[in-house]
Amino acid sequence: MTQLSAAQTPQDKPADGGRALYGGKSTRRITARDITAAKERGEKWPMLTAYDAMTASVFDEAGIPVMLVGDSAGNCHLGYDTTVPVTLDEMTMLSAAVVRGTSRALIVGDLPFGSYQEGPVQALRSATRLVKEAGVGAVKLEGGERSHRQIELLVESGIPVMAHIGLTPQSVNAMGYRVQGRGEEAAQQLLRDAKAVQDAGAFAVVLELVPAELAAEVTRTLQIPTVGIGAGPDTDAQVLVWTDMLGLTGGRVPKFVKKYADLRQVMGDAAKAFADDVVGGTFPQEEHSVH
Repeated sequence: MTQLSAAQTPQDKPADGGRALYGGKSTRRITARDITAAKERGEKWPMLTAYDAMTASVFDEAGIPVMLVGDSAGNCHLGYDTTVPVTLDEMTMLSAAVVRGTSRALIVGDLPFGSYQEGPVQALRSATRLVKEAGVGAVKLEGGERSHRQIELLVESGIPVMAHIGLTPQSVNAMGYRVQGRGEEAAQQLLRDAKAVQDAGAFAVVLELVPAELAAEVTRTLQIPTVGIGAGPDTDAQVLVWTDMLGLTGGRVPKFVKKYADLRQVMGDAAKAFADDVVGGTFPQEEHSVH
């Protein structure tokens, strides 16, 4: 084992299997292999969504090791009611922006609805766009057993895949927004889905809106990391949509969201203060003017 100098912390080591994912700096991006190593040493880690370069740069500087360019952008930024309308062109543009705004985090690009359901070849074609045109380090797609062949081909082709089971928002028209895995039959299906994506080669799997006890069982069973969202405290990682986490989302948010700030209030107050200054003639003043 390498001995660290007194001035060197584990976070200062290179981004490989021997360093913590959260915090610190490195000379290269975190990869799917680093995520696997974190599971082996029992390390928990955070993941946030990001959809633009500026926000992503803030999270990168904060040490967030993995960012998901989720199709949740449809709800948060594009004005859609669900994620279903989001296109591959939109995901490619947003993913490229997040990649440009970061230097350390592993960027995972979502494959949107309709971009992989036809089969493995379509999935490879879509994922290749996100890798080549946007520069993501991995892709995410929804589905367990039903997406096994897609995941397998992507991994065989050299594209790391993060799977997503439990509540899969792209299937909202079929399943609605409700907890998945309740009852013996549903729990067994979720376990089969989890094993299927692991066997297909996924490097991690998101568990969304799954009973905490079942998520803990899946986490113990799998060798790959689990990423929870509304799945209790025992998954290997946790992810939140950043607009929920920072209080920018209006109206009701899911029960599992913890609000760490109230940006909606801050931004609204700032906008009103600006408007009042303009209407009252106190902005701009001399120091804001060019001569």
